[in-house]
Amino acid sequence: MTYDYLVIGGGIVGLSTALHLLRERPGSRVAVLEKERTLAAHQTGHNSGVIHAGIYYAPGSLKATLCRAGEAATKAFCDAHDIPYRTIGKLVVATTGAEITRLHRLGERAGVNGIAVEAVDRGRLRDLEPHVTGLAALLVRATGIVDYRTVARAMAAEVRAAGGEVLTAAEVVAVRERADAVDVDTPGRGFRARRLVACAGLQADRVLRLGGVEPDFRIVPFRGEYYELPPERAGLVSHLIYPVPDPALPFLGVHLSPTIDGRITVGPNAVLGLAREGYPKTAVSLRDVADFARFPGMWRFARANLRTGLAEAVRSVVKTGYLAQARRYCPSLTAADLRPHVAGIRAQAIMRDGTPAEDFLLRETPRQLHVANAPSPAATSALPIGRMIAARVLGERQTTEEPKSRPRR
Repeated sequence: MTYDYLVIGGGIVGLSTALHLLRERPGSRVAVLEKERTLAAHQTGHNSGVIHAGIYYAPGSLKATLCRAGEAATKAFCDAHDIPYRTIGKLVVATTGAEITRLHRLGERAGVNGIAVEAVDRGRLRDLEPHVTGLAALLVRATGIVDYRTVARAMAAEVRAAGGEVLTAAEVVAVRERADAVDVDTPGRGFRARRLVACAGLQADRVLRLGGVEPDFRIVPFRGEYYELPPERAGLVSHLIYPVPDPALPFLGVHLSPTIDGRITVGPNAVLGLAREGYPKTAVSLRDVADFARFPGMWRFARANLRTGLAEAVRSVVKTGYLAQARRYCPSLTAADLRPHVAGIRAQAIMRDGTPAEDFLLRETPRQLHVANAPSPAATSALPIGRMIAARVLGERQTTEEPKSRPRR
């Protein structure tokens, strides 16, 4: 049997792509191939679970548009599939005069992006969050929390209900493009499809190479290490609490995140990982290290970010350094409050010139489309991202807008 579309990757972006292909082409033969035994095993299942509103991104950018659309689309999808989520709001807290200046700029950017924010002074911040200290803050009411693994499973169920296949333990080991089709091998079975879409996340460069294209980037893993507060501290904050982001850094900083199951996580930091899919701190993959160590762009990136990288590495080893980041806005936290929690790993595409890819990277052949980089917050934006990718595969006008509503099941 020849499939119309094969999708590599059972994370939230791959599942959303398959879902939108079936929505736009009902009756198509679609299959998703996931190498792990479970869906959402990596980036989708190892994040803060935040439904972002999109206040950080440059006005008019694809990231800003997709995130704004994704916030609404994620909530609508959850409503339609009876998935629990909560819109608890986010407080971005300034603790220094310099941060107040950046906070004002962030508020202006939010306004241009069409996102409602409220300025919060020190007194109101204390009323909203008695355990949080700051000079000023921005309140983003639209920000929410959800379990993205649950969202991904619901997407997979909808794909199957529409006649698609979602196969786990199906690692792609070979790709051969022909004039009229693409042949794909897994250890147990071969597939043929008219079009192949790869949403391979942490393995994006390797899958691109399997497809016959030498990547001009390398996926470098960055560990996001989290801690979890003890149960007796689960009511410490009621909003998500974020620092004001440093525009010189690609990550948002250590934050306090209530989760949909009633816990509070602290993190993440961002340290160079020594294994793409190794979550324990001691995990090392010689293959993964060799991959980025041989890549000239990685050394250019390292030289440009040496001081920041060393500081993050020290905080990773010395808990008090990590704690100090959170105590800037939540001084009542102690070292005893920081309990171990599972890390996340971000797939960061680094280009040959040493710059980190901050927007989408798509690489194409006549019958393959590879999503080489899906920038944060890809989980929030997954539904409009999948719609955009499907439109491109189908040769239609691209749009980021999701249907306004779908009936409950």
